[in-house]
Amino acid sequence: MPIPHPGTAPIAIEWECLSNFAGDAIFEARLNLRNVSGKPIAPGWQLYFNACRKVIPDTVSAGFAIAHVNGDLFKLTALADKPWPEDEAFDIAYQAQFWVISVTDAPLGFYLLPQDGGVIELGDPRILPFARVEQRMRHVEDRVPTANAAQRYTDNAALHLLPQDQVGRITPRPVSARFGAGRCMLGSGTHIVHGPELANEAAFLRTLLDALPAGEAHTAQVVLETGSVALEAPGDEAYQLDIEPDAVVLRGASAHGVFNAIQSLRQLIETDGSLPTGHVLDAPRFAYRGMMLDVARHFVGVDTVLRLLDCMAAYKLNRFHFHLTDDEGWRLPITALPELTEVGARRGVSPDGSPCLPPSFGSGADIDSSPGTGHYTHDEFIAILRHAHARHIEVVPEFNMPGHARAAVMAMRVRHDRLLAAGDFDAAWACRLDDPDDASTYESVQLWHDNVICIALPSVDRFIDTVVAEVKDLFRQAGVPLRAIHTGGDEVPNGAWIGSPRCRARMAEQGWTDVAQLRFDFVARCRAILARHGLAFAGWDDTALTHDTGGAPAPEPRFAGPDFHAYVWNNAWGSGQEDIAYRLANAGYSVVLSNAANLYFDLACAKDPEEPGYYWAGFVGLRQAFAFCPLDQGAVPARDPMGRRVPEALLARLEKLDGGRIAGLQGQLWGENAHSRARIEYMVAPRLLALAERAWSPDPGWRLIADPREREARIDADWNEFANRLGQRELPRLDRAPLAWAYRLPPPGVRLEEGRIHANVALPGLTLRYTVDGSEPTAASPRYTEALGVSSDVPRDARIVSIASFDTRGRSSRSATIALKDAFDV
Repeated sequence: MPIPHPGTAPIAIEWECLSNFAGDAIFEARLNLRNVSGKPIAPGWQLYFNACRKVIPDTVSAGFAIAHVNGDLFKLTALADKPWPEDEAFDIAYQAQFWVISVTDAPLGFYLLPQDGGVIELGDPRILPFARVEQRMRHVEDRVPTANAAQRYTDNAALHLLPQDQVGRITPRPVSARFGAGRCMLGSGTHIVHGPELANEAAFLRTLLDALPAGEAHTAQVVLETGSVALEAPGDEAYQLDIEPDAVVLRGASAHGVFNAIQSLRQLIETDGSLPTGHVLDAPRFAYRGMMLDVARHFVGVDTVLRLLDCMAAYKLNRFHFHLTDDEGWRLPITALPELTEVGARRGVSPDGSPCLPPSFGSGADIDSSPGTGHYTHDEFIAILRHAHARHIEVVPEFNMPGHARAAVMAMRVRHDRLLAAGDFDAAWACRLDDPDDASTYESVQLWHDNVICIALPSVDRFIDTVVAEVKDLFRQAGVPLRAIHTGGDEVPNGAWIGSPRCRARMAEQGWTDVAQLRFDFVARCRAILARHGLAFAGWDDTALTHDTGGAPAPEPRFAGPDFHAYVWNNAWGSGQEDIAYRLANAGYSVVLSNAANLYFDLACAKDPEEPGYYWAGFVGLRQAFAFCPLDQGAVPARDPMGRRVPEALLARLEKLDGGRIAGLQGQLWGENAHSRARIEYMVAPRLLALAERAWSPDPGWRLIADPREREARIDADWNEFANRLGQRELPRLDRAPLAWAYRLPPPGVRLEEGRIHANVALPGLTLRYTVDGSEPTAASPRYTEALGVSSDVPRDARIVSIASFDTRGRSSRSATIALKDAFDV
């Protein structure tokens, strides 16, 4: 049965959150299903959908059943054995765990399996607005206000437009930058002087200069050179930039330093090729400045990855953490194990019965059009490696195990069955990843019941060695060094391995009584495999923690060392692990701060029903990323995910850094909701710029200010300058080729006060435009420059005034509206 085009689906679907107060961490919702096919639907149909909240089966309306299939996939069926008449609607209520407060929480990706076979794509439902208090609050203790125009106006009130000379010219902020009144001119004909060791950097600069006008005959000469930089302990990435009317000299402590100088020069050049004379001295605060992209949950093409790498390079990030595998996908072919992509890179419902992974995160039933389907060829992967290397970005590939490994487990199960059927017993078991006799019962955070590798099998070591050897060879073919592989290791569900005869047997052989000992044995084996290949071990903080203390997790001492890189993510306020990064660093681990509450860019920017993203660790707006204090996160006033101020007693007990090893910072973009290039760019930027500011720029000194009010005032002032830098300089720069990013534009704040409509914006310098006829503002709409008088600037018959922020290309944010008849509405 063919999959219909959008708009021709036989079932119209509507979904609504009824209330988040249905019980203790239980919400109630409603599905309305109408048969619009023009004919009866035969009994025996099955309706599938993805939902991030687990349905409570016995709460579903009479006559229907909703069953949990696996992961976030659910199945709805009618209990009565009778046709579904034409135009008849079913109103189905149900309850589920936790709460739903945004479109991200709604069920998605519906498809129908009719009784007579085939599959029909239905798409996403119409989601009714989250208008009432019980729809917008998670529970009665939820103290985070729902974002609306009035709330945004209050939040933006302390911001103000700065004169150009008070706004930094370079992002991230350099150690030192002084500019004079003189001008220098560069153009497409500018001569570049360089040695052979800087050919890569010269080629990159040549591309930038060739995009400028031809310029005048007296354009300055540009000199690229390596040498000493006038900074104390500058490091390889340090640089100095000297700009005179007739010459520009970019000196780096290494080729990487020269490249960093080019990126700063790039930000100083106006569209006509002119730039100010001046002098810049600069070096990074942290050696590791990373960004993680998850392509396992939703696959993205090479061009999208290259665009992200270009944006990272523009703001001096130097590590690309490439999350290639997870429960929902495996994205890199391994020659000896073709099933990894034949099975693990295909998601949907297979019309011919060939093995694939089930739909997840609303990716739909059609395998070929699913954003959950796809992988990189070896040539594409090599192209990504070379593109990153040319921009001095080191790629850290991740293959997540032993949890988050369902794609690999299922693929190797298919391989086992195929080879066993062919009579090749030894090959069938060579790389099997699960114990077929495992009776363990568990459920992962993402609701999977079969996503954990059986770590007692020797075939697991063989599988890992095979993958590592091929990845290392791909880096060799690319001519790019591979220093570490990230092995994941997070969120292994309780209950895994307990019912596995293979695991119990290994524990008995070794005299172990706790599965934690089995887990640490696996980490040690992974580390040894990587060491044999000359590689360092990297993993999420879970791999470095022990729970044997009976209390909060503690650093496991046996793995501490400079070759064990712990990426610390689960330290949100209220997690009980707020200071675990510092304790790991003090214990001797090399720590990359990946804090969920500040650096998870898949989390929603605000508590707004229309804002995409999860919020389990709180809402991560641009300011949350900017105000992160890496070496003393308790120095900045904080609230937990429910909006409650962090108690002083908690701040007092946090462990302090004591000469620990903080390698740097990393932003994360998990892929559950990043289903397209536009969504990726919306969620990454401009938060990536705040990440770069904290990772590169000198310590702003907030933690050294003893008085809390003085400290907060200093943070506010620094935030105002950064917000102006983005609004006045950086976002317009991102609008220009070759980046032209689809970054998030903040909706404006709006307030009606004493007969006048006031508006402001979170990034001063952005343009606001408005309409008075209820239509959406466009780039041709009037520009908002001062408060609008309801009687003088707005026609008497106007009912709705809409205001939106715009970039230099005419893109707009979501609009804020004033309903004059009601005084205020959003």
